[in-house]
Amino acid sequence: MDPNPFLATVGLRVEPGPPGGGVAFRLEVELGSLPYAFMRTIEETVHETLRQGLRGWQVIDCVVTLTHSGYWARQSHSGGVFDKSMSSTAGDFRALTPLVVMDALRRAGTVVCEPVHRFTLELPADTTGEVLPVLARLGAVPRAQGPGLIEGEIPAARVHELGQRLPGLTRGEGVLDSAFERYRPVRGPAPARPRLGHDPLDRKEYLLRVRRRV
Repeated sequence: MDPNPFLATVGLRVEPGPPGGGVAFRLEVELGSLPYAFMRTIEETVHETLRQGLRGWQVIDCVVTLTHSGYWARQSHSGGVFDKSMSSTAGDFRALTPLVVMDALRRAGTVVCEPVHRFTLELPADTTGEVLPVLARLGAVPRAQGPGLIEGEIPAARVHELGQRLPGLTRGEGVLDSAFERYRPVRGPAPARPRLGHDPLDRKEYLLRVRRRV
């Protein structure tokens, strides 16, 4: 295990939470084992770090449990004043926690999901044969179909394109209605987006930028 350059100990476990439950922070350490200010710093930093998960997307609906904690109490040299170089500060926990969160996420595993809309498409019945292949190329999945009507699900990112193509496919008579339905795992390679701020996934670079200051 790589050495810990901070005067702090943080152990975290990440587990799936109920859909729509958001991020829950729980304790497996005894109350009082860590000063309240440090506990709050850990919790706040957990939430902040989860806004950009392993691929830059926010992590939702999970339970994060503080399993281990430790700190160096306020100390001083003999006869001297409080010495930060010998004592834990909130900055130690704020800097260490993102590294632990990312390690816990790697162990837990994450899935990148995309928003999906349900849609209702009214169209001339004789244009259905032209519209269905286009829906398939856009990743839409018809769930119900009748004369002049198609209902199903489509990735939210493709709704605008469908709306643009619809007039040409239906002689200008097609009517599309859509609304958010749910999230589903992305099909194929999971997309990533650039991270903002210091990147705890690159430990060496992160520690160069977030080194302990006293």
